[in-house]
Amino acid sequence: MQVGALEMELHLPQVRSLKAKRALLRPVLEGSRHRFAVAASEVGYHDQWQAARLGFAAVGPSPGHVGQVLDAVERFVWSFPELEVVSACRRWLDEE
Repeated sequence: MQVGALEMELHLPQVRSLKAKRALLRPVLEGSRHRFAVAASEVGYHDQWQAARLGFAAVGPSPGHVGQVLDAVERFVWSFPELEVVSACRRWLDEE
């Protein structure tokens, strides 16, 4: 079993309220959950309007499979023109 996590920091330049931020992030998080069967959540910058940190986690039989899923999730997030990706970082759970 392989477990991988993807953490992405985003800049949301057009957002002017927390309500607008949540409305912008909802399709990203729900879409990634449904399309790629990953766990997805906002994991940072909860009280800042124009910044967000999203976390995604995937479990699979091999590192290659989990890597492909996280690649697809990252491309999906990049596909939203109203979001600016500041950084993306991957982590792997080591069984030892």
